[in-house]
Amino acid sequence: MAAGNQTAELDWAEGCVPVSTRFGEPYFSLGGGLGETRHVFLAGNGLPGRFRPGFHIAELGFGTGLNMLASLIAWRESSASGPLRYTSFEVCPMAPADIARALSAFPQVAEVAAGFLAQWAAGCRQIRLPGLVADIITGDAAQMLGPWPGRADAWFLDGFSPARNPELWTDALMAQVAAHTGAGGTFATYTAAGSVRRALALAGFAVERRPGFGHKRHMTAGSLSA
Repeated sequence: MAAGNQTAELDWAEGCVPVSTRFGEPYFSLGGGLGETRHVFLAGNGLPGRFRPGFHIAELGFGTGLNMLASLIAWRESSASGPLRYTSFEVCPMAPADIARALSAFPQVAEVAAGFLAQWAAGCRQIRLPGLVADIITGDAAQMLGPWPGRADAWFLDGFSPARNPELWTDALMAQVAAHTGAGGTFATYTAAGSVRRALALAGFAVERRPGFGHKRHMTAGSLSA
């Protein structure tokens, strides 16, 4: 994965599903991106049940921001106090118009998306909304994650597939994910690739394969071992 802050280059499927021309994959499931987010990343991390004041989600692969918005909706519905903390690493941020086009497929997030889109279009990479403080760190995660001082309670591992984007699933990067996970922290990802499961187990996570979303038979989730 190259370093830098280049804008994502896209094709479009079904009018509003962005497809990366670099990796040849859609940013979210053609069978329902919001449902996939809730099944894989929220439920996969035991959310919203684990929410508490100061809870911190970290993510590899910001994409359209859909995961962040779904998390914020769940946070607000949980009546947790204070803001949700959210940190995401993204090497190729999407242009504001492209994010707006992609999110138009999900009227359920329109209310929370409006403030995000306005800030993103203004060039903000720290997003502040009622109930949310989010930092989007642009650049190569392999370089940016190590110096990051934070520790997450839950990780969303949402890069493009290991076959197409292996740099985001290396043993070294999964070790950094573990090093930046708080006590009792968890991860979830849509992929069930054996190389990813092994890398996460080697990093210190207790790893399990779970039923996937839609046409994907399996996904992976787990927690940091004691």
